[in-house]
Amino acid sequence: MQKIRTAVIGVGYLGRFHAQKYAQAAGCELVAVVDARSEAREQVAAELKTRALADYRELLGAVDAVSVVTPTPAHFPIAREFLERGAHVLVEKPITETAAEARELIATAARAGRILQVGHLERFNAAILAAMPYLNAPRFVECHRLAPYRERGTDVNVVLDLMIHDIDIVQTIVGAPISTIDAIGTPVFSEEIDIANARIRFTNGCVANATASRVSLKTERKLRVFEDDAYLSLDLQQKILTVIRKRTAQDGPGPLPVSIEEQNLEQGDALKAEIDSFLDCIRSGKPPVVTGEAGLTALETATRITELVEASLGARKAHA
Repeated sequence: MQKIRTAVIGVGYLGRFHAQKYAQAAGCELVAVVDARSEAREQVAAELKTRALADYRELLGAVDAVSVVTPTPAHFPIAREFLERGAHVLVEKPITETAAEARELIATAARAGRILQVGHLERFNAAILAAMPYLNAPRFVECHRLAPYRERGTDVNVVLDLMIHDIDIVQTIVGAPISTIDAIGTPVFSEEIDIANARIRFTNGCVANATASRVSLKTERKLRVFEDDAYLSLDLQQKILTVIRKRTAQDGPGPLPVSIEEQNLEQGDALKAEIDSFLDCIRSGKPPVVTGEAGLTALETATRITELVEASLGARKAHA
């Protein structure tokens, strides 16, 4: 089988890992890494024994697939050019800056007959994958995603940087349209929103409460899902799934009216799984786990939450 020629556009913190996975993947050749910063591209290229380029346009028509791991404003123009020139694209989240750009990118991929996958990495988290068979009809979902402050990622607000992961997961497992959203938040250390909370009501009655902070003293990625007869606790960082259900006759007698099952999962490599899945979709033609449409849905909700937070901040300033 002919090797898939790949490249990574943007080899900062996350892009370097993308490049490493392509370099290690079977049936794949990492043709080049691209970055405007000479030190970044030369370092990764030397590490992985590939070419270092300053301009991604040199690769148009010369690769089969790319990862676009640039700052968000560059996602749309770069991804569109590669799709138009026949390359499959894995674009980091958020898919684009605006919903209009995302729709155009989806349409471009469809016209070109190419895979467009969005890098919502948590879809490949071992705890999420293990929980999916237990998720039937969520009634209430609670998400906490906390991180210490870092300069990296502050080109977008915390909703687009962190909360969008949980937005994508929640919308996927609930599977119903949103009816209303309430949201609050504030900047703390950056010019953008650094902490936010959103309460999302779905048309099927489910409610999700999501909190994201990048000004915390600790790192936490937890998801709790409540159903009519079960409670699932997911630690996405430690890869622990706890399922608590009503005790049935098949469970036999016990000290509590519930059965508790805890799974300590292998840490795994979610990025490797994501890129392997992308390459498999290229070979097989099947749709990606996270489609452009899924990326658009998450972006639209994140944008709504951002607008609500900004409106509340504006009202607060007006009354100050």
